[in-house]
Amino acid sequence: MDIFNALLHGFALAITPANLLWCLVGCALGTAVGVLPGIGPAVAVAMLLPITGKVDVTASMIFFSGIYYGAMYGGSTTSILLNTPGETASMVTAMEGNKMAKSGRAGAALATAAIGSFVAGTIATVVVTLFAPFVADFAVRLGPPEYFLLMLLAFTTVSAVLGKSTLRGMTALFIGLAAGCIGLDQISGQGRYTGGIPELLDGIEIVLVAVGLFAVAEVLYAVLYEGRVVEGQNKLSRVHMTARDWKRSIPAWLRGTAIGTPFGCIPAGGTEIPTFLSYAAEKKLVKDPEARAEFGTKGAIEGVAGPEAANNATVTAALIPLLTLGIPTSNTTAILLGAFQNYGIQPGPQLFTTSAALVWALIASLYIGNVMLLVLNLPMVGLWVKLLKIPKPQLYAGILIFATVGAYGMRQSAFDLLLLYAIGVLGVVMRRFDFPTAPVVVGMILGPLAEAQLRNAMSIGEGSASVFFQRPMSIALIVVILAVLVLPRLAKRMNAKPKLA
Repeated sequence: MDIFNALLHGFALAITPANLLWCLVGCALGTAVGVLPGIGPAVAVAMLLPITGKVDVTASMIFFSGIYYGAMYGGSTTSILLNTPGETASMVTAMEGNKMAKSGRAGAALATAAIGSFVAGTIATVVVTLFAPFVADFAVRLGPPEYFLLMLLAFTTVSAVLGKSTLRGMTALFIGLAAGCIGLDQISGQGRYTGGIPELLDGIEIVLVAVGLFAVAEVLYAVLYEGRVVEGQNKLSRVHMTARDWKRSIPAWLRGTAIGTPFGCIPAGGTEIPTFLSYAAEKKLVKDPEARAEFGTKGAIEGVAGPEAANNATVTAALIPLLTLGIPTSNTTAILLGAFQNYGIQPGPQLFTTSAALVWALIASLYIGNVMLLVLNLPMVGLWVKLLKIPKPQLYAGILIFATVGAYGMRQSAFDLLLLYAIGVLGVVMRRFDFPTAPVVVGMILGPLAEAQLRNAMSIGEGSASVFFQRPMSIALIVVILAVLVLPRLAKRMNAKPKLA
């Protein structure tokens, strides 16, 4: 009943005219961003972070969650019509969805993607509503040793899972940790790594790093390495599903949701694994020979319905580790963590106590946003498709202007602009050589907090590291951290062994 009452209070906050408007704008903007190829939700949220600095915190978070959700919905449109997935989450949708579009069934593919996203998103939001408070209640009992190890777990999972190489992930993480150390020391008040530059005494703004690494780097990378490919677009048919399509889609939506939700709940990062698992499951479980023959040829509707549901379920359930533990599991959640911190709010076990109204308004807005997105995506899909006609040069120029004005508006500092573009160039280099960018943001945000918890833990242990081995929870976290680092290597080595004939 406490959860139900808290959720009702959240709805009361979320349905105020101003918050509803922010939710609608966020959903519409997110869908538009998802439809535009090459621009993901991380770029959109990073670009808009400085602009919303003066907006009420609840409205701002509802706005960002709308973008976060909407971009996942919109991503399926480009995957199906253009075979150009804007994010890795949409890669599997492109495999079957584009083949359906080429066979004249683009409308059915878009419909099953939108309705599947709604079903999965709603079920996963119910899971967030029911389980997030219990995770937070449990996490409140943790002390400084456990907090430090929890942040260490965040560092290892984000750097090991996001990106193709653990070494590259760790390198990106250490860049973020180093950037997080710049500024005044929390205890001694001494300036660290400022190089005698007064502007660095307050540290580097996380918003500046997010905008530079995602928005500016995205544009510079597109100018240098992309834009030379001519894209063809499949014709959009009427967005509806036949009775047979419904019969084939409903089990796929439910299976996709069941696969995606647990992956979102655990701080392991990424939507790639659940979407591919869902696709593999649908391909294996289909019984109708005619439907089986459609996989990889004409395009099977199950191959769109299942992965889209798994994608949205994972994305929604990822809010549990973000809100309750302060652990981001993707680029976008890493920037959302920065958005919280921009308002002086630290996601974690205390969030449900210190900012209960904000959290429940955010959760309530997910239910509202899901309905809004279904209304925006099904009848208005023709409008979103027209966005694909925007010329790339004008689009990227607009993003660059928006990012620059937003960054300058924070402190009216020319130094911030130099720093923004320096970070943008670093982002281009990282992307060019396959270094993941999310660990940089995570390292910057969680690094100073981890340092403070380490100091507190060592004070409790009177300078002895044995404090980390004295409580069952801290030992369990050490085991999980070692498993994250060691198990993938063991699995890779075992798979690499030549099989005996």
